[in-house]
Amino acid sequence: MFGFRKKETSAGEAAPAQPGLFERLRRGLAKTGDVLNTDLGELFKRRIDDTLFEDLEERLLLADVGVEATARIMDRITREVKRGELKDADALMRALEQAMIEILDGVERPLVIETANGKPFSILVVGINGAGKTTTIGKLAHHLKADGFSVLLAAGDTFRAAAVEQLQTWGERNGVPVIAQGTGADSASVIYDALQAAQSRRIDVMVADTAGRLHTQNNLMDEIRKVRRVMGRLDPDAPREVLMVVDGGTGQNALNQVREFHEALGVTGLVVTKLDGTAKGGVLFALAERMGIPVRFIGVGEKAEDLQLFQARDFVRALLGRNPD
Repeated sequence: MFGFRKKETSAGEAAPAQPGLFERLRRGLAKTGDVLNTDLGELFKRRIDDTLFEDLEERLLLADVGVEATARIMDRITREVKRGELKDADALMRALEQAMIEILDGVERPLVIETANGKPFSILVVGINGAGKTTTIGKLAHHLKADGFSVLLAAGDTFRAAAVEQLQTWGERNGVPVIAQGTGADSASVIYDALQAAQSRRIDVMVADTAGRLHTQNNLMDEIRKVRRVMGRLDPDAPREVLMVVDGGTGQNALNQVREFHEALGVTGLVVTKLDGTAKGGVLFALAERMGIPVRFIGVGEKAEDLQLFQARDFVRALLGRNPD
């Protein structure tokens, strides 16, 4: 079970990582972990002084944790040193871990799937070009099906024939229907048809792909606002989730992307992808500190199992090379 929550069940806390998933997470975060964690144990065995703090601060910034989040982490550790609570390397490592978890705890909010009244739970997936939206949708469909939901996909990226074909391949692989039209069709029309089909077939979850667009392309941002309005004609609550896919390798640039999309559409959840291919995975801390938008999932590899529920404690412990609880 992937751990999705239905409205009629308790949202609770996310289920603990399954055996093997934590190791996938650790491997997926290895590049960022190398920047942050290489010789960290040896570093912490030094005398606790300003030089040690400067070295730790530099590592956090190199991992793209961001200025504000780094300052918050360093402030907490400094306070504990002044209170005499950090006397050895183990205590310092625990303090670092807790300071990092504290930042991410607020954005660890699993997606709650509401299927009441026969209305499909509609998810609009957005993001810039190349962030991994279509692949993420395919993996998400796999997990939704495994958790017992009926799913329908909308091929709303009508600019790229390859995107439609890719989504159809994922649909075939997962046994999920895909609503599509020809290349160049109106994206809002495709997604409207898909939502209408989901309603008539009493589908639990409808997931809509959209064409990638830069946050600075005003005409394309207007187009996606239109998609949202059109969905609202069929269901005043649609979309139930505006899920933005962010490439973890973009580092601090992700902040501007998320801010602009959020202002335009009201982003309700994030997926941070491609963390296995970057040393900038610390951007999650910057996003949490600056934006506070729930991080629903992270991508740490190519397989469906590598799209994981975001869990703050597991993320930090994997990043620091520590074992799960």
